[in-house]
Amino acid sequence: MNCSDSTSAAPESLHPSLWLASQLARAGTRCIDTGHPTLSAQLPGGGWPTGTLVDLLLQQPGIGEMRLLRPALAQVAARRIVLLQPPHPPQALALAALGVAPAQLIWLRAGRDADALWAAEQVLRSGSCGALLFWPGHARQGHLRGESLRRLHLAAQGGDTLFFMMRPLAVAQDASPAPLRLALRPRAGGIEVEVVKRRGPQRDAPLFLPLDLPLPIHPYSIQRHATLDRPAPAPVAARGLRTELVH
Repeated sequence: MNCSDSTSAAPESLHPSLWLASQLARAGTRCIDTGHPTLSAQLPGGGWPTGTLVDLLLQQPGIGEMRLLRPALAQVAARRIVLLQPPHPPQALALAALGVAPAQLIWLRAGRDADALWAAEQVLRSGSCGALLFWPGHARQGHLRGESLRRLHLAAQGGDTLFFMMRPLAVAQDASPAPLRLALRPRAGGIEVEVVKRRGPQRDAPLFLPLDLPLPIHPYSIQRHATLDRPAPAPVAARGLRTELVH
């Protein structure tokens, strides 16, 4: 190859992890359609990447993040969906409304952050689950050591599980190996998505995504955010949801 050939070659033809700063990178793994065309157009590969860490930074839990993920979860629901350390006990009927049968859901609780991190790593390495939703580091407001994040990202790369970590907006300034980081804030009729990090050009303007009508039952049983997602007055117990305690 002469010099002119080298300079004209597309970066991804030299190595899959290379891309022009002015364009979105190609996805290195299979992607799942987000179900939101405006969002998909802003993501490398046109969807949620599997086999990688995706950092979702929430203004607060219950702002519509589960409705945002509804289309993707429904697509991978043939395999188990794991909820690890959610902020409140999940509602089986509300999650069924997301297109995921309660029998396919596993709710994991851990007594310590170290146990939760170990459980997340085991789920990812098993390769048997369609998605893992992980709310880590409650004792540290979502702040995690870089070594822990790298271990989870490496474990995710060994399979094709959708892996979302739900953390507070306050950790947006923390370093993370996650190739995709999105900040989520509630807005009337939907949710605002800010691209904090992606493999591609920086995007300064946030996206507004209209969401379906609020679920008749909130995904979490504690009615802390009733004004945002309008849960039913009387929560339904999470019957049929498989619960496990990690020691």
